[in-house]
Amino acid sequence: MTPMANEKTGASNFPGRPAASPFAAAPPTMTPFLSSAPVVGSEASGYTAFPPARFNVPSMSSPPSSYVPQDVGSYQNFPTSHFPPAQPVPPSRGTPVGQPGLSPSVLPSSGQQILPPPPVSFRPQPQIPLVPMGPPQNVPHTPPRGNVPHSSLEPSFPASRSTMQPYLQGYPNVQANPASQVPSARSPFFAQQGGYVPPPPVAAPMGVNPREQMQHPGAVPPVGPFPGLLEEFQSLSFGSVPGAIDPGLDSKALPRPLDGDIEPKSFIEKYPLNCHPRYLRLTTSAIPNSQSLFSRWHLPLGAVVHPLAEAPDGEEVPTVNFGSMGIIRCRRCRTYINAYVTFTDGGRKWSCNICAFLNDVPGEYFSYLDANGRRTDLDQRPELSRGSVEFVAPTEYMVRPPMPPLYFFLIDVSVSAVRSGMLEVVANTIRSCLDELPGYPRTQIGFLTFDSTLHFYNMKSSLTQPQMMVVSDLEDIFVPLPDDLLVNLSESRNVVDAFLGSLPSMFQDNVNVESAFGPALKAAFMVMNQLGGKLLIFQSGLPSLSIGRLRLRGDDHRVYGTDKENALRIPEDSFYKQMAADLTKYQIGVNVYAFSDKYTDIASLGTLAKYTGGQVYYFPSFKSTVHGERLRYELARDLTRETAWEAVMRIRCGKGGRVTNYHGHFMLRSTDLLALPAVDCDKAFAMQFSLEETLLTTQTIYFQVALLYTSSSGERRIRVHTAAAPVVADLGEMYRQADTGAIVSLLSRLAIEKTLTHKLEDARHSVQLRIVKALREYRNLHAVQHRLAARMIYPESLKFLPLYGLALCKSTPLRGGFADAQLDERCAAGFTMMTLPVGRLLKLLHPSLIRIDEYLEKGSVKADDFKNFSKMLPLSTESLDPRGLYIYDDGFRFIIWFSRMLSSAIAFNLLGVDLSGFPDLSQVILCERDNEMSRKLMGLLKRFRESDPSYYQLPQVVRQGEQPRESRLLLANLVEDQNGGTSGHVDWILQIHRQVQQSA
Repeated sequence: MTPMANEKTGASNFPGRPAASPFAAAPPTMTPFLSSAPVVGSEASGYTAFPPARFNVPSMSSPPSSYVPQDVGSYQNFPTSHFPPAQPVPPSRGTPVGQPGLSPSVLPSSGQQILPPPPVSFRPQPQIPLVPMGPPQNVPHTPPRGNVPHSSLEPSFPASRSTMQPYLQGYPNVQANPASQVPSARSPFFAQQGGYVPPPPVAAPMGVNPREQMQHPGAVPPVGPFPGLLEEFQSLSFGSVPGAIDPGLDSKALPRPLDGDIEPKSFIEKYPLNCHPRYLRLTTSAIPNSQSLFSRWHLPLGAVVHPLAEAPDGEEVPTVNFGSMGIIRCRRCRTYINAYVTFTDGGRKWSCNICAFLNDVPGEYFSYLDANGRRTDLDQRPELSRGSVEFVAPTEYMVRPPMPPLYFFLIDVSVSAVRSGMLEVVANTIRSCLDELPGYPRTQIGFLTFDSTLHFYNMKSSLTQPQMMVVSDLEDIFVPLPDDLLVNLSESRNVVDAFLGSLPSMFQDNVNVESAFGPALKAAFMVMNQLGGKLLIFQSGLPSLSIGRLRLRGDDHRVYGTDKENALRIPEDSFYKQMAADLTKYQIGVNVYAFSDKYTDIASLGTLAKYTGGQVYYFPSFKSTVHGERLRYELARDLTRETAWEAVMRIRCGKGGRVTNYHGHFMLRSTDLLALPAVDCDKAFAMQFSLEETLLTTQTIYFQVALLYTSSSGERRIRVHTAAAPVVADLGEMYRQADTGAIVSLLSRLAIEKTLTHKLEDARHSVQLRIVKALREYRNLHAVQHRLAARMIYPESLKFLPLYGLALCKSTPLRGGFADAQLDERCAAGFTMMTLPVGRLLKLLHPSLIRIDEYLEKGSVKADDFKNFSKMLPLSTESLDPRGLYIYDDGFRFIIWFSRMLSSAIAFNLLGVDLSGFPDLSQVILCERDNEMSRKLMGLLKRFRESDPSYYQLPQVVRQGEQPRESRLLLANLVEDQNGGTSGHVDWILQIHRQVQQSA
C-alpha cells in the first residue's frame, strides 16, 4: 500500500464598552463605518453615509469643508471618529394612530420581502453642490435565467403626515406643522440635506472629509427646509406588485433571524450521500462554471469546515478498518474512497470522483455489481454509503509511535494571580478533572509556575510529596531533572493530587509583581518537545522580564484612524510568532487563559494559540467570586473534551477548482496542509475556492476534507467528509443556493484578518461593499423583469445578510475606534470568532433576546411550557417593555435585564434583595433560591447552556437606568438601534439600498 506521504506529519464575553451611554446628553458621533459610497469594481471604496462623512479613494482630492460640528461630543479627541455630530434618534414605539397596519391580505407572497427605497433627490444648499440621486439611468441589465425566488421592497409615499409617520416618528425636531420646522442636522434623514460634495466623474462616493471638519470648530452644517423632504417622497412613483406592503417602511416587517441559524436543507435533499452540513457548509451549493460567472459572484466562494463537530446521540461517524489491505485511495490525487466513486468493468475498477482517474479494485475489496452498476455490498460499506467516515490508519501513516495525551500547565503565581483567586480556582479545577482526562492510563502531566523566577516540580511516583526546584537565571534557561518533570498520571496520581492541593497555599503570601513569561514559555517548550501535547497557559499580567517582555501600548488614541493603527493588533515582539512556529513543529498546541484588570497584550499572547490550533480564553478583571464558575466550567471542558492530537488536515477540490486561502487557527505547513497539534470539537476553519479553468466541463464538483490525527486512545485515525455540489451556468441559481451562515462566517474571518493590516474603518467598509455589490448584481438580474426600478430586491436565501452585516460591523473586533473597546478585549474577541463554527458565530453576532417574566409568574413548571414564551425578539429597545424581565444570550454570557417597573416581588424572589435599596447589581450573584420562581429561572438558564455546551454563559444582572452598566452590557449590543455613533437597522437598509441603486 502506498503510504500517505503527503499527509504525514513531518519534523518540519465580550462585553461592549461604548465611550458613552447611547442616551447620554452629549450626542455621539455618527456611524464610524459609513464613510463613502461604493466605487464600482474597487475594494477601496467605502460606504454611503447618511451624515457627511469621508471617502477613502486615494485618487480623490479632499473636498473643501464649509463647516465643522459645534460640539463633537465624547469622541472629540479620538481620531477614528472624524464625523459630524448626530442627534440620537429615539426608537420607534410602533405604528402611530392613523397609520395603516399590516393585514394578511398585504403580506408578501412566498419568497418576497418588501422594503421602500430611500429618498432619491436632494435640495441643493449654498456653497455645497449636490449629487443627483434619482433612479439610475441606462441600467445595465442581464436577462434573468430561471425563476429565482427574490424579495422586493415597495412602499408608497403619499405626502400626508400620517403616512409619512413611520419615517418621522421618534425624530425629535419634527412637529405637527412640518412646513414651519427646520429639521435637525443630526437626523440621519435630514443630514443629507446639503451634506454631499460632487465625486469625480468615474465614481460616486460622497461625503465631506472628516479630517477637514475637525479643523474648523464653530461652524454648523447647513440644513434644508422641511418641504424639501416632502418633495423627495412625492417624487417617487411605484407600480403594484404581488406582496407589496402599502404602509411604507415598517421596521417590524424587516427580515430577522429570530429562529437562529438554519442549516441548508437542499444540500442534503439533492445529494443525500453528502456529509451533514454540521461538518461542511458551502457559501453556495451551486458552483459557477466559468471565470466570468465567478467574477459576478461578489460574495466569498468557499466553505466552513467543522471536522470534529459533535453529532447528536445515535449519529456517530462510522469507523472503518481495512486491516492489512490498507486504506483504498486514488493513486493519482490520493482521494479517499467515498460514496461518490463509481465502479466499472464488472467491479474490478473504480473511478475517482475528484480527478476521474481509473483505479484497480484490490482483490479482497472486490464485489459484483447489480443491474444498476451498484455494488451488491453497498449497504455493508459505510465508506460507500455515508458522507462522513473515519478510517483506522495503518502504520505507514505514522512517522513515530502515537503520542500519549499530554497536558502541561504553565501557571502565573504572581500577586495578582493569587489575590484574584485565579490560582485557587485553576488548581482545584485541574484536581477535580484528573480522573476524566482522556487517554487513561497513558496520560502524561506536568507543571511549571512562574513569577520573577521559574519553579519546576518533580513528581516521580516514588515520591510522597512533589519536589520544587527554582531557577532564577532567566537569560540562560535550563531544565533541571528533564526526565522527571513529565510523569504518567496513573502512576503519580497521589503526588499530583498532593501538589494541586497545596499549590494555592504555597504562594498565598507571594507579593512578587513581575512576570517572567517568556523564559517560562521557553522552559515549557524544552520540557515538552520530545512528546508534544497541549500547553495550557494561565497568565495574569503583562510579561515584564527578559525575553518576550512586552510594553504597554494602545493607550494613544491618536494612533487610531492612521496607518499605524493595525500594528496594535499584531504581536509587538517576533519572539511569540517564532515560538508558535517551534511549538507547532513539535506538535504542541497552546490554549491561553488571560486574567487581568490591566493591559496584557492579548495580540501577542494570542499568537501562540493562533498558530498552534488553540484558542484564547479572556477573563478581564477576574474575581473568583464573580467569574469562578465560568472558569471552572470552561477549563474542565478544555481538559475533558475529546481531542485530536498531532493532526494535519487537507481539503481536496474536484477538477477545475482549487482551495486558495485558509482562515482560522493553524499553521500552514505546505500550500494546502494545515498543521493542528491539538484540535477538538469546538474548532472550525474556513476556506476560499477559486476556478483553475476558464470553463468547467463537469456537471458536479466534489469536495473532500481529510483530518489525520491520533486519538486519545493511541489510534491513528483519518476522519473524511465528502460532499458534492452542482456546477451551474446561472448566477440566479448561485443566489438561490446561497448559505447565509457560511457566507457570514467567511466574511467575519476576512474582516478580522483585514484589521491586522488595515484600519478598523477599512475592514467595516469591506463588509458593506461586498453586500452592496452582491445585491446590486442580483438587482441587475431582476429589476427590469419585475419593473422594480426604485425598490430594494434581494434573494430569499440572503434576506438576513444585511442585518448580519450590520451586526458584524458592530461586533467587538470591528466596531468604533479607540473608545469603543479595550485593545485586549478587541483582540480576544477576534481570536475567538476566528475559531467558531457557523451556528455559534451567528448566535454571537445576533443574540437571543427573550422575555421571561410571564413564564416565571405562570404556575405550571412543565418542561415544554417555556416553548410558548421563548419567542426571540428583535434586538432593539422597542422590544423592552418597562414592566418586563428579559434574558439576552449571545452564547458567552447571559444579561438578565430588570425593567424599572418590574414587580418588586419578582425581583426579590430572584435576587433576594430589594432593588430600591441595592443600586449596585454588579455585586449580586444570581443563584438558586428557595422559591419556585428562582428554581424556574435557574432551570431555564441550565437548559440554554445544555443546548450549546461549548462555553459557560455567566449571568450578569442589570437594571434599567443603571449606568454605565446598562449601556455597556445591553444597550450597546442591541444591534438594531442607533448606538455608540452607529447606524440602526432601518438606516442601514436604506444606505445599502441607495448604494445598490447608484450604480445599478
